Amino acid sequence: MYVCICNAVTDKQIRRAVHNGCDSMRDLRMELGVAGCCGKCAPDARALLLDSKREQAGNGHGVSITLVPV
Repeated sequence: MYVCICNAVTDKQIRRAVHNGCDSMRDLRMELGVAGCCGKCAPDARALLLDSKREQAGNGHGVSITLVPV
């Protein structure tokens, strides 16, 4: 499903970016352009970011979750 319409970014792309090391909204914005235009996608993108990080932590990947203000 599309999360960021402005930059045509999907939930799968966000999850893949987190898997590849993105661990903040700033990282997602730099990597994919998420929330870099109108910003309406920011809440959903942040939720996916945190969910993906929790999944990785639950799978024993040793990922710590740090909330960083945007």
